[in-house]
This record gives sequence, C-alpha cells and structure tokens, in this order.
Amino acid sequence: MGHPGAPANPYRIGEAAALLGVSADTMRRWVDAGRVVAERDEHGHRIIAGARLAAFARELARPETAAAEGRPSSARNRFPGIVTDVVLGDVAAQVEIQAGPFRVVSLISRESAEELELVPGAPATAVIKSTNVMIELR
Repeated sequence: MGHPGAPANPYRIGEAAALLGVSADTMRRWVDAGRVVAERDEHGHRIIAGARLAAFARELARPETAAAEGRPSSARNRFPGIVTDVVLGDVAAQVEIQAGPFRVVSLISRESAEELELVPGAPATAVIKSTNVMIELR
C-alpha cells in the first residue's frame, strides 16, 4: 500500500472492524451505507484511511450517543461487554469483563457486585474515568 496517493495508516475492513469491536460484515455495511469512506488499494481491497477511521470512531463514541440511550455521564471511556468472571471476597469483588478484544478487570465492593447481580454471562459496561492512562504503540 505504499504507492503515491495511498491513504496514511490504511486499514483493511477486517482490521478496522477489529479496532472498533464489530464484525467485518458490520464494517462493510457501514462503508456501503456511506457512514465511513473506503477506497480501493492496488489489489482491489477496500481500505480506510487511519484519520477517517479515527473520526468515525469518535463519532461512534460521542457523549450524545450515551445521552440518547438514557445514560448521560461525564465519563468518556465506555467499554460494553460481557462479565466473564466474578470473585467475591469478604469486602471486595474482582469483576472481569470481556469488551470486544479487551479484558477489563475491576475491583469493586462486594455489596455493589451483589446489587448489580454481576455473574458470568451478564451484559455490563466498564466505565472508566481516569487521570492516569498509559498509551502503548502496537
């Protein structure tokens, strides 16, 4: 994909889908519907420029989306997923959520885990508000 005029940081449909935590079919439907623009590489594969994919990802994660769903919040880092494990202690509970390809582990009070009825298989969203986030390059 290193030919002149090629988009910077191009992603194939499957790669873009994995980054957004959706299926390749969903990503193709979004491209076909014009929600995100894809181009063709020299082999005819659809590719999405990194900047376009980033803008689309921001649009998907807009706070207005959460407010429209009846859950306004100041937290911007939301990872919907499924509870995969709950370890109850005397006072605290360790809860694991699989959010797309990401494993999120949280320590919460046992009382909260019980009130929320957190058990493996339950749908849950990890909501993260943090002032200390490390970034790693892939």
